[in-house]
Amino acid sequence: MKNFALIGAAGYIAPRHMRAIKDTGNRLAVAYDINDSVGIIDSIAPDADFFTQFERFQDHANSRRRQPGAALDWVSICSPNHLHHSHITSSLRMGCDVICEKPLVPTPELLDDLEQVERETGKRVYNILQLRHHPAITRLRQQVGDATSATKHDVELTYITSRGKWYFESWKGDPRKSLGVATNIGVHFFDMLHFVFGKMQHSEIHLNEANKAAGFLEYERARVRWFLSIDSSDLPADVRGQKSTFRQIDIGGKAFEFSEGFTELHTESYRAILAGEGFGIADVRHCIETVSAIRTSQPGSITVDAHPLVRKQAK
Repeated sequence: MKNFALIGAAGYIAPRHMRAIKDTGNRLAVAYDINDSVGIIDSIAPDADFFTQFERFQDHANSRRRQPGAALDWVSICSPNHLHHSHITSSLRMGCDVICEKPLVPTPELLDDLEQVERETGKRVYNILQLRHHPAITRLRQQVGDATSATKHDVELTYITSRGKWYFESWKGDPRKSLGVATNIGVHFFDMLHFVFGKMQHSEIHLNEANKAAGFLEYERARVRWFLSIDSSDLPADVRGQKSTFRQIDIGGKAFEFSEGFTELHTESYRAILAGEGFGIADVRHCIETVSAIRTSQPGSITVDAHPLVRKQAK
């Protein structure tokens, strides 16, 4: 049984990490968040220590190293995106391995820095790339791999997940903290595209606004038109009012279904990491390079490679 700490315990995704820690037979020993809405801890790890000041959390974590069997082995990080780098490096220097939510860090340069801290401390950081564990995604990757090397698939990726006015009052609505829609809600999909279709060869940006983004990506095995949005008005007419989320990947004119099976993927990710099969800095570099390039590119003209929803809105 390993001792875990959790940074960002009041966040939306934190309960999945808490359950993954418990379901893999380990102990959530310490939790930290500047907010104190963390009552879910009572049903998962009622004996966990909790702090709302990072300095007190860090001092407590260091003091545990002097107690037999109490030292922290792992730190899981669910804090806002712009804090990941500092929380990862602090945790590595406390002598802990790290599991961090997406995106690992904003830029490739910060990945280089993390590699340096790993070398200095002898500890490792792993990213949650849960779509790589989704059974439908792994089957698709196998199918693509079995096709002839000359095959290049035409793909449309559409992900619309409605968000209310609260979103823009939270850190997620501040691009300095969330890094924008394409990074915050898209990074897992860009990693999945790389995982399935190989290296990226070309990128175009057609739309980059506060609540939506779209573009074109060409991979070794696919040409991908993508559209990401948190605007409910982008939902298809037959979905609007019924569901708040629309997720679809169209491959060669056929819808690829992977709407179900998400709830257990964090636990699967933890099992793989603890078994020495996690995704580290080298694995995540491609998607960080992708979202970094998207974030810093200016939208170009609407071409035939634009997603249909972009072409429709441009009329």
